Amino acid sequence: MSRRLVITADDLGREQGTTEVIAALLAEGHVSATTLICVSPVAEAAAKQVRELGVLPRLHVTLTSERGLPRWQPLAVTGSLADQDGTLSADPMVLGARGEAPDVMEEAEAQLRWMRERDLAPVAADSHAGTLYGLHGRSWLAETLEWCARHGLAFRLPRDPEPYFGGPLPPPFAAAHERAVAHADALGVAIPETIATNRRTAAELGTYETLRDDYLRRLAALPEGTSELFLHPSREDAVEGPDGVVRSWEARLLRDPVWHGAIESEDVEVVEGWWD
Repeated sequence: MSRRLVITADDLGREQGTTEVIAALLAEGHVSATTLICVSPVAEAAAKQVRELGVLPRLHVTLTSERGLPRWQPLAVTGSLADQDGTLSADPMVLGARGEAPDVMEEAEAQLRWMRERDLAPVAADSHAGTLYGLHGRSWLAETLEWCARHGLAFRLPRDPEPYFGGPLPPPFAAAHERAVAHADALGVAIPETIATNRRTAAELGTYETLRDDYLRRLAALPEGTSELFLHPSREDAVEGPDGVVRSWEARLLRDPVWHGAIESEDVEVVEGWWD
């Protein structure tokens, strides 16, 4: 068995700056996949851009807005997901406290339908801000996996979560994760071997080189099978606050000859999905 890696640029459609960066990275061949935020006002134009590139984005199920941007509205009428003004909260903890499973799945269904109506029928889904996994309160993993099975979708649930979390899960989370993996397998929902991303701020990282070194370490530690590395590349001026710095560093990483040389020297095969 060989080591394969899906290199994903998350948040296509977040806003224009991020969308432009991701479209350029796709055109240049520096990422092998992307995920689309359907509830954004930029989503329509983003879908057109990637369709012209011949790229099929995954569905980035989005149940929260983004801090620093005008709030997004859900595509379905989902009372427990929205604030009084009809918009999605920018706080995942608010969603985790009040979201009801029927509303969550109705919104996921509406976003999937939105993509299919634009000839972008995705083959996989994942969760924006990790809201479906129970990291911020309620978990809707069981319902999500059953929904994926009904629609023939793969799902971003790591078989081995330690590379993402940086160590063993606490016992309650570990037990829930084991149940979810078993449920995915029983339903025939394809999941990646593991997943990895940067979870540190610009202040914690300090320099671009620290970020690059961390990703190089993650690359070297990839297990056998197909894993996913997901990044959030953008321009610094497109994302409010220090997050813009990290996102610009990630865009730089994806074009860095050192990064590409490491992929080659580690003999890692870059692929479009973990379900093939």
